[in-house]
Amino acid sequence: VWIFGYGSLVWRPGFEFTSRKVGFIRGYSRRFWQGDTFHRGNEKMPGRVVTLLEDCGACTWGVAYEVRGEQVAASLQYLNVREAVLGGYDTKFVEFYPQEKDAEEPILALVYIATPQNPSYLGPASEEDIAAQIIVSSGCAGHNIEYLLRLADFMRYFCPQAEDKHLFSIEEALISILPCLYHTEESLEET
Repeated sequence: VWIFGYGSLVWRPGFEFTSRKVGFIRGYSRRFWQGDTFHRGNEKMPGRVVTLLEDCGACTWGVAYEVRGEQVAASLQYLNVREAVLGGYDTKFVEFYPQEKDAEEPILALVYIATPQNPSYLGPASEEDIAAQIIVSSGCAGHNIEYLLRLADFMRYFCPQAEDKHLFSIEEALISILPCLYHTEESLEET
């Protein structure tokens, strides 16, 4: 079984796997439209994590993990809790295209997608509003800022040819807000 990750799974799968490949799926855009009240936020301050939006001309880059034998049941059980029970994601099969030049056929992979029907779905917002929400959110897996920056770093280092305007616009908005927060805290300490 192959499992495609496009959010925190790209740097922290949390399950054993046989191999991994960087690549993309077609027909979807990555969006910070899913709320998170466990891993990257809480009930009072939900974090923002990614989901996929159907988008004909788009592609989303990430990592596909191959799980075999005993790894299959263990990884699916773990991901069911992490993504479905705690995250509100549904599963779907997609065609994954490995980045490798010698790859022939696409690989059928399982992907977790949060739909507007789940209770944690937040939907669209401006990049500035999403960045502002990410800055103040933290959960059991760490600060929401870490999630955004690790995902942006993954895209820069493993998929430099790929575009992800939404992701990088939010990162840019976050960076433009952070100096304001730093200077505000600095001036509060002086008083």
